[in-house]
Amino acid sequence: MATPHASDRARQKITDKIWWQWLKRGAVALFFAAVATLLVSQARTIEWGQVFNSLKNYPLTAVWGAVLLTLASFALYSCFDLLGRHYTGHTLGAPAVMMVTFVSYAFNLNLGSFVGGIAFRFRLYSRLGLETGVITCIMSLSMLANWMGYVLLGGLVFSLQPPALPPDWNIDSAHLRYIGFALLAAAAGYLGVCAFSRQRTLHVRGHAIELPSLGLASLQMLMGAGNWLLMSGIIFVLLQHRIAFSAVVSVLLLAAVAGVIARIPAGLGVLEAVFVALLSHQMPRHELLAALVAYRLVYFLAPLGVASVVVLLMEAKARRPAPGAS
Repeated sequence: MATPHASDRARQKITDKIWWQWLKRGAVALFFAAVATLLVSQARTIEWGQVFNSLKNYPLTAVWGAVLLTLASFALYSCFDLLGRHYTGHTLGAPAVMMVTFVSYAFNLNLGSFVGGIAFRFRLYSRLGLETGVITCIMSLSMLANWMGYVLLGGLVFSLQPPALPPDWNIDSAHLRYIGFALLAAAAGYLGVCAFSRQRTLHVRGHAIELPSLGLASLQMLMGAGNWLLMSGIIFVLLQHRIAFSAVVSVLLLAAVAGVIARIPAGLGVLEAVFVALLSHQMPRHELLAALVAYRLVYFLAPLGVASVVVLLMEAKARRPAPGAS
């Protein structure tokens, strides 16, 4: 195992300080308070009866369009772990890899990254015979694909066409444009490191990380960005094209970060609050929320039901005695 660098040791000393721990807890508490205030303030102004009436009268064409885009999104994301298969050279078949990725993604969306993205991957891949180091590499490449795709897409959207933010927010569209430029610089930096770094092994907190090639890194970004676009397309279709697609993409990207920081499983309530806060001036709130409820049903809950059945079948198969066993 590699020895941590001096900068890592210094950073670790700072993070071990009591004042740092209290500062971090205070920042998290303030963020939760802000999110809770936003959720409560938005919930009080919503006519929930109108939301459910809108759901009852939802056009089937929009629902089926969302279902097709959901299938495309899960098919694309299920290919993320194939990057790790190519990189590590393990011999599991592509269908098995895609099945594990699908299950992990469905549980990740609904229960958080620790349960879905990490725990399920380790359990399922371990049962299929992969070693811990290989599983870690696969998982890291998939997470990089997702978030580097986010960085690329966020950089393009925020720098070229940032959403109009409410006037009482502390940041405006100009700030988002600067953030977009920073994200594009980060994306270019990642590709540059993968392309030109002579040291192909980086050491972060004592862990060795092998850099992917430029081709693999580029494919990661394109696949990740493509999946975020498909997710945005689902909401766009459920909103019945009444809000510009670029605005939907921007708000979804902002909501995703808010959900990650809040650490609420499935970003429950955070996604809705951000969309209502930023887009309710473009369409009635109850119709906006009806679209988001439909989005959760189609993209979160339905795949979770399918993934749960797959896990039960895999568990039953694993417990079944092998042929010829006494």
